[in-house]
Amino acid sequence: MTQPLPRSSREIRLVRQPHALPVPDDLAVFDVPLRALGAGEILVRNRYFLVFPGLRTLMGDETDGVPLPPLHAGDTLFGPAVGEVAAVGEGAAVELGDLVVHLEGWREFAVLGADGYAPAGGALPDPVAHLSTGSAAYGALTRLAPVRDGDTVFVSGAAGATGAMAGQIARLLGAGRVVGSTGSAAKAARLRKEFGFDAVVVRGTGPFTTLLAEAAPDGIDVVVDMVGGEQLTAAVAIARSGARIALLGALAGQLAADRAGGSSPAEIDSYRLVVRGITMRGYRGVDHPSVPAEWERQFGRWLREGTIRFPYEVVPGIDRAPSVLQEMIAGRHFGTVVVAP
Repeated sequence: MTQPLPRSSREIRLVRQPHALPVPDDLAVFDVPLRALGAGEILVRNRYFLVFPGLRTLMGDETDGVPLPPLHAGDTLFGPAVGEVAAVGEGAAVELGDLVVHLEGWREFAVLGADGYAPAGGALPDPVAHLSTGSAAYGALTRLAPVRDGDTVFVSGAAGATGAMAGQIARLLGAGRVVGSTGSAAKAARLRKEFGFDAVVVRGTGPFTTLLAEAAPDGIDVVVDMVGGEQLTAAVAIARSGARIALLGALAGQLAADRAGGSSPAEIDSYRLVVRGITMRGYRGVDHPSVPAEWERQFGRWLREGTIRFPYEVVPGIDRAPSVLQEMIAGRHFGTVVVAP
């Protein structure tokens, strides 16, 4: 028997612009009516949506050049989601019960046009795996900073959604030593025990350059940087000749309480870049359109073989989503964080 469709849906809106890091009171749950479907449209019941740090930037005052629209008071949050088709309009290209991926997360139900979703397909064995940010790490390690056999790879922010995948990907691509950084001893232990990192630097336990040099005594060949700041400074300082540095994020600035979310200054020894022939490039997905499909095939194969682990935490209930965003920014979770509304 077909379940009756709801007349309304709950969604998370920004109710006031944060003056520093967002807090739960900056967000609120609203009940909104659902409109009738037009030709080709579908109604999707979201099963999971991604909580990601880039939302802090979109809420801030520095959004120039950001490839996503800024968020203002009254706007509904958005982001990657996996949902089940609950109703279809005339001429829709999917069927009831199909899984689709889209960008209308942070709500229970979403009305999507034909160009607003993609079928999930069967390449990945776990629906939540469609919300992995490993594609960026894979693209960086195959396009910008390709790993060579025996390389020493440093991953900053290694316990985050992208970092935990980057270390494993580097190993699978031939890295000989994988070093990470994180903010707690407990996370460092997990990275070593469960995800194959050879060494993990815990920030705040000493001068970062000294700690990183001890963890990578022969220097670094490849850097996958999600943090910037002192960690990027240190990585450049001990990088070997010909090292490749891929920048995927800048959380030291993005998540700083005294900044506006869209800048992250770092002190870089440019002379070292020159004399050691070090390359440094920022990774943008739009520059590498072939990566997502290639990553999905490779990721699915690795998951089925058991050669890669996808760490994620599912938080049930849309009411908890505002607090989860704050928790993720504060580093209280490990790996990918999703809400099951």
